Amino acid sequence: MVHKLLENETELLAQIAEGDQRAFTAIFKHYQRFIFSFSKRITASDESAGEVVQDIFLKIWLNREELREVKNFGGYLNRLVRNHSLNIVRQQLQLAKTVSEFTRAYDESDESTILQLEYNEVNSILNEAIEALSPQQRLVYQLCHQQGLKYEEAAAEMNISPQTVNAYMKAALMKIRMHFKKHAVVYPLFILSLFNK
Repeated sequence: MVHKLLENETELLAQIAEGDQRAFTAIFKHYQRFIFSFSKRITASDESAGEVVQDIFLKIWLNREELREVKNFGGYLNRLVRNHSLNIVRQQLQLAKTVSEFTRAYDESDESTILQLEYNEVNSILNEAIEALSPQQRLVYQLCHQQGLKYEEAAAEMNISPQTVNAYMKAALMKIRMHFKKHAVVYPLFILSLFNK
């Protein structure tokens, strides 16, 4: 992208190299819109293009002595604007990627923590309910529900009939459900998944 030169541009650049602020102001006024529009085409952002204008002119002023060596100021300016604008785009993409990765990791961590807290709370309520059972009900629940034994196997181990095991289990589950209704109304689906199988 080429911008038309000032008539006395070479002279102005030599004056800027000597520290002439009026010459610098003349160059600034002539090129600021060009730099803004060129940068905006690359960055697609008014804010970023405005930063590029400031940064480019600050760089020109701080390195003004180098202007003596510049033969084609338009080409020199094009290169500065393009490189600086592309750097900004790269930084923004990297930042967006970092933010996205952080947000995803945070969301996953946050969700995992919430689920773990809910599980811990439900587990605590369940343990309270089991402790409140009678010794026989508790043993039947542990053998059938926690260890996975069939009623007949639990009956053989406890030396009672399968019907008695069934009766103990029904009573145990009813008490556990009542305990959950009293302490964990917000977990109905979780309760259903535990007991309605």
